[in-house]
Amino acid sequence: MLKAELRPREYHDSIVLMLASRRMLDVPGTEAAMAAMATPLNLELLKEAGLWAPELDGAGADDLVLAARGDDPAAALRAALEALTQRTTPRSTGDHPAPRTVRTASSQLEGANLAVISVPGEHATWAAWDALSAGLNVFCFSDNVSLADEIRLKDEALRRGLLFMGPDCGTAIIDGVGLGFWNAVPRGRIGIVGASGTGIQQLSCLLAHQGVGISQAIGVGGRDLSPEVGGRMTREAIRRLDSDADTDVIVVVSKPATAELSARKPLVQALLAPGVDLTEVALRVGRGKLPEDPPAPPRPERVSGIFSGGTLRDEAALIWDQDPRFSAVDYGADEYTRGRPHPMIDNTIRLEAIRRAEGLVYLDVVLGRGAHPDPAAELAPALKGRAAVVVLIGAAGDPQGLDRQRAAFEAGGARVYLSNSRAARALL
Repeated sequence: MLKAELRPREYHDSIVLMLASRRMLDVPGTEAAMAAMATPLNLELLKEAGLWAPELDGAGADDLVLAARGDDPAAALRAALEALTQRTTPRSTGDHPAPRTVRTASSQLEGANLAVISVPGEHATWAAWDALSAGLNVFCFSDNVSLADEIRLKDEALRRGLLFMGPDCGTAIIDGVGLGFWNAVPRGRIGIVGASGTGIQQLSCLLAHQGVGISQAIGVGGRDLSPEVGGRMTREAIRRLDSDADTDVIVVVSKPATAELSARKPLVQALLAPGVDLTEVALRVGRGKLPEDPPAPPRPERVSGIFSGGTLRDEAALIWDQDPRFSAVDYGADEYTRGRPHPMIDNTIRLEAIRRAEGLVYLDVVLGRGAHPDPAAELAPALKGRAAVVVLIGAAGDPQGLDRQRAAFEAGGARVYLSNSRAARALL
């Protein structure tokens, strides 16, 4: 049985919707379920999952859709609605009313110097401007911020002597405190500036596997080194690391850039291009060794790359060099995350991609704070019985347990690598 409900102009953020979807799936007898904003991608996913119903005709991106299939879909929808109504709301503390703006919240927290912005893109610019006006550095996780707004926000941050990390900034580690998605890597003498969240994570984890730590990891957003933005925040981050007594070497992770970058300290530019990969950079900087890789699988006739990280996808695609045997899709790209959780948090979209995949499945799995608490529990069963390569981006101290995740994937027959570039080359 199938039941669906359309709730016009009812917005919920992606984390809450992920919880609602899980609550539906926890109802006994539920075969498939989804709570999502009615973006074109989500509507297509509903159809592919067999969750489409006439009630959803005319749904738009600002509408909430709930759909479930199973023995008692009505019970599943009730579970979703209960989860949605359990959202916590800001509470008043003492004599202060609940803050409704970043500026007000910072005034109630003595010593606050950084704001994390994670709201829909159309609202992120205002919230970020409010934070900068209050004298706060900004970590802007939100994507879908216009290029013009990004430039204005970064210029304002520089005018005020502040950092603006983002928009679409997935990762940072500032003075040992992680923001967004980050791994439990040791402190050390390597400073990282990254226009890629998963690039920072892969590099910092490869360094950690060599026993090398980082001083700071400053994310700048994926467009910072574009010709339009011109490396505004990358240069500021390099300047700060140049003055940081705890940093000996600076590494910049990005796609090829036109901006000229320089530093007094040794500066390594990990700019992804043919012949350049993050593993080679990590070994050059760390001067150590990585754990042994598994034996290479038989040469596959077809490979379906199902990625959650854009840099990991690009790195593999460069290695595969348009070989028609390979496909590579980044499900963490903006068009796939609008109105739904990032695939590092919610495996739903990639589980569907695995089901449709042809040939060997190539999967990146990113561990760490902010990521799914146990990705192998959902992904490993989906890979069982088919050829699979898993790239595990993580550190020994990550809450998911690096060794436990590896063992779960290997038990299902997957070959597990810690290096994305080595895994990609093993299939050539």
